[in-house]
Amino acid sequence: MIGLISVTAAGAAASARLAAAWPARTRRYPGPAAAAVRRAFAECDQLVCFLATGAAVRLLAPLLTDKTGDPGVVCVDEAGRHAVALLGGHAGGANRLAAEVAAQLPGCAPVVTTATDAVGLPGLDDLGWPAEGDVAGVTRALLDGEPVTLAADAVWPLPALPPHLAPDAAGRRTVAITDRLLTEVAPTDVVLRPPSLVVGLGASRGVPEAEVTDLLTGVLADAGLSPASVAVATTVTAKADEDGLRAAAARLGVDLTPFPAEDLAAVPVPNPSPAPLAAVGTPSVAEAAALLAAGPGAELVVPKRKSAMATCAVARRRPRGRLALVGIGPGARDLLTPRARAELRRASVVVGLDQYLDRIADLLRPGTRLLASGLGAEEERAGAAVAEAAAGHAVALVGSGDAGVYAMASPALATAGDDIDVVGVPGVTAALAAASVLGAPLGHDHAVLSLSDLHTPWAVIERRVTAAAEADLVVAFYNPRSRGRHWQLPAALALLARHRNPDTPVGLVGSATHPGQRHRLTTLGAFDPTEVDMMTLVIVGNSATRAVAGRMVTPRGYRWQA
Repeated sequence: MIGLISVTAAGAAASARLAAAWPARTRRYPGPAAAAVRRAFAECDQLVCFLATGAAVRLLAPLLTDKTGDPGVVCVDEAGRHAVALLGGHAGGANRLAAEVAAQLPGCAPVVTTATDAVGLPGLDDLGWPAEGDVAGVTRALLDGEPVTLAADAVWPLPALPPHLAPDAAGRRTVAITDRLLTEVAPTDVVLRPPSLVVGLGASRGVPEAEVTDLLTGVLADAGLSPASVAVATTVTAKADEDGLRAAAARLGVDLTPFPAEDLAAVPVPNPSPAPLAAVGTPSVAEAAALLAAGPGAELVVPKRKSAMATCAVARRRPRGRLALVGIGPGARDLLTPRARAELRRASVVVGLDQYLDRIADLLRPGTRLLASGLGAEEERAGAAVAEAAAGHAVALVGSGDAGVYAMASPALATAGDDIDVVGVPGVTAALAAASVLGAPLGHDHAVLSLSDLHTPWAVIERRVTAAAEADLVVAFYNPRSRGRHWQLPAALALLARHRNPDTPVGLVGSATHPGQRHRLTTLGAFDPTEVDMMTLVIVGNSATRAVAGRMVTPRGYRWQA
């Protein structure tokens, strides 16, 4: 819950704006300030104080206990120009909250002074994983450019790490990524605990929580595994209401996830037993549940262990790579969505056309690996992105406009398996950008067609253009004309002309949203295809499209009202 603290009329108005935007996340605390801060600090995970930073510091100082438990605090000035991450930037999520607050308040900018965020490095305590050891010291070393050795048991889809944090960096300090208990850890090192372990639990009716906890603790300790890496506890549906199992899972800080007996019965296990088969309908609970919850490629690292009333097994997940299909928009930086920016920062590998990577290079974290290629290498780019994700990396495959519209999403997903996580990030397409320049030509049903016959036979394109013409659809033409393909656009316009009047509006937009953008509104009868190149998008209206005050408008209904 986010506590919103305000004492002035301006603060109350801004607080009301956030409360309206986030009704399920916020609770308002009007002044007096001291009492409001005390209540919100005790009741909320995060605070937004519409106060001067000095006043907020004085009110908060007596309440602070520990950086891992204190709420994240954002301070917003009276004019609403700055959202300052004041306290708990990483652990309390204040840095992210500052960006969210700024996005909701017009003219507001986030102010983040955390060192790692300021220079673009991922914080060791901001990866969402438990971190043990000298986090501050190792972070300082990374900021100073000192070599730090990276010792990881597996490849995880992390954001880009700085080049001087690497397996071959022979530093005095080490960052270890492991679910194993390490016998020798220097006080100057850091151990990150990935969410790699799944515990499967079985039990007799009425099992005490202490027995389950003792069994689980002993199993992990004997196997040399860290409880901090346990991501899931799981069992059979018939045991999901066992208080002892639920309490033991809660003590680990995870939920108890049940599976139906028929699903568990289908999982091959090394130690099936007739007892659970008779009791709940599956020959294995602990082993089968652990393997099923851990997913494809899981390894059973601890076979079933038993106490008097409980069973426990542990499986290790195979890390899943991450492929983000990112549309970077038509060109203008302010049309790149916040979600796209976040995914570019989230990636350690970015794949794309060289000119597109040049466009977004300044947004990437230091150490991001770029895989660039030229025009005509779409399948190679898609294959490279999928291969990197399959190897466990966090990958962003970028395309202009929307990645799913004449771009890289389809060739990538045609070969991507179910062993990676895929995230789609929509972008502003060229058709939408061009339409906004022309007016409202896409106000009713429309078709988007590519005139490039490099991948699609002309006979197929011709059939689709004819169908759009007969259906009286507005048509947006991508890839209309190049040096080597100069006859396709006149041919397509001739097909449309069989069903459209010569005075049908036609708009062209060249280099939409780029410097040097140009556009012109003409008619089907007067249109000159030689004005068009590969950077141009052409929109042909339907029978209802009109030119109004120099703008191209297709009405939402078919009855045009003068």
